[in-house]
Amino acid sequence: MLSSEKIKRINELAKKAKQTSLTNEESKEQQQLRQEYIQTFRSSFDNQLHSIKVVDEKGEDVTPEKLKASKESVRSNLKH
Repeated sequence: MLSSEKIKRINELAKKAKQTSLTNEESKEQQQLRQEYIQTFRSSFDNQLHSIKVVDEKGEDVTPEKLKASKESVRSNLKH
């Protein structure tokens, strides 16, 4: 998870960009923070997806094969 300070800074820069313009340094900082935020979001989302198991009405596992393969890939990478 991204720290609250970094999220606060992202919001400050966004607010400033709407009111005035950002300096080159601030624009670079904003882009870097946004990239870090997106990377953290994607990682968190992947973790959530890998914790999902789809079960039908009969109680049988019907998790898509692509998701099962992705879960196995993550597990095998963690073992190494």
